[in-house]
Amino acid sequence: MILLRRLLGDVLRRQRQRQGRTLREVSAAARVSLGYLSEVERGQKEASSELLSAICDALDVRMSEVMREVSDELSLAELAAGEPVRPVLEPVPVPGPAADRMSSITQKTAQTAAVDVVAA
Repeated sequence: MILLRRLLGDVLRRQRQRQGRTLREVSAAARVSLGYLSEVERGQKEASSELLSAICDALDVRMSEVMREVSDELSLAELAAGEPVRPVLEPVPVPGPAADRMSSITQKTAQTAAVDVVAA
């Protein structure tokens, strides 16, 4: 079984090590105990969104970048585990007036994309 907390910990540890920083430095900047940060990095503890935000701030890295790297690693781990590739989620139809607004937004997005392609 692939554990998200382990992948997240690996990404956070690599980011810290790339910066040449110690657990003590990052834990002090994030205002979290050194032991707890160590457990998060080893995938032994789940990081709350608040804690993850504090760690990302301490590392001066965007949470979206961390999550993107975790997502990429999760995809690779699923492929390595032989999990079948499933189709991408399809949009859920929205009934009523909201559907009309969404249709118009989709059309505008398609038009903008077409213009971007022509401009390139």
